[in-house]
Amino acid sequence: MSIIVPKNLPQHVALIPDGNRRWARAKGLPTLEGHRRGLNTVIDVAEKARNIGIKYFTVWFFSTENWKRSGEEVGYLMDLASSRIDSEKEKLIKDQVHFTHLGRKDRIPRSLANKFIDLEEETKAFTKSYFNFAFDYGGRDELLTAIKTIIANRLSEVEITEELVSSYLYTKGMPDPDLIIRTSGERRLSGYLPWQGVYSELYFATVHCPDFDFEQFKLSLNDYAGRERRLGGDKNPRPANG
Repeated sequence: MSIIVPKNLPQHVALIPDGNRRWARAKGLPTLEGHRRGLNTVIDVAEKARNIGIKYFTVWFFSTENWKRSGEEVGYLMDLASSRIDSEKEKLIKDQVHFTHLGRKDRIPRSLANKFIDLEEETKAFTKSYFNFAFDYGGRDELLTAIKTIIANRLSEVEITEELVSSYLYTKGMPDPDLIIRTSGERRLSGYLPWQGVYSELYFATVHCPDFDFEQFKLSLNDYAGRERRLGGDKNPRPANG
């Protein structure tokens, strides 16, 4: 029986797609195949999330710490990201999805960085829905980059507000995530969106990423819908996506 989608949906969902390698090993498959299957799954979930009215969807696919992995795995992830940008580009434009790369562009292959830049440029006018792809992203690295830029711009102490800092982050102009999901049963955020996620609801799915299909995603939405969001104050009377 299909799980019913709740009425009270988050406006912005951020996902940590963990467990690709563990899933592959459990299936007797090459670990790299886990990454391919995982990316297929999150792209499918992101599209279906748009279709039910979730406006912002953020996926973390390569962290600043992932450079420590083997050269073979890093190279595969670069190629995988590049090929999926090629295959998804036409659909994102057709569906008027605003694409944003969250992360550094100075360390990834120049060809991949250029694909991110080109897709950002071609979709920048779209406001219907947003897909953020965190690649070579780390929360501390993002904050350090913002601080260095603020210093370089010689802003005075009185000018530095929460709103100003937010405007120097990769997610500038976007609402903070209402819901952050991590798959594979790990109960930590590993530096994911540390500034933006201070009041996010957290959901830890027990399944590995390739098995986190839309039915699993709906479980997280139902869990979210039953929570009382105070945002540091009294009970929030508005819907979470209002």
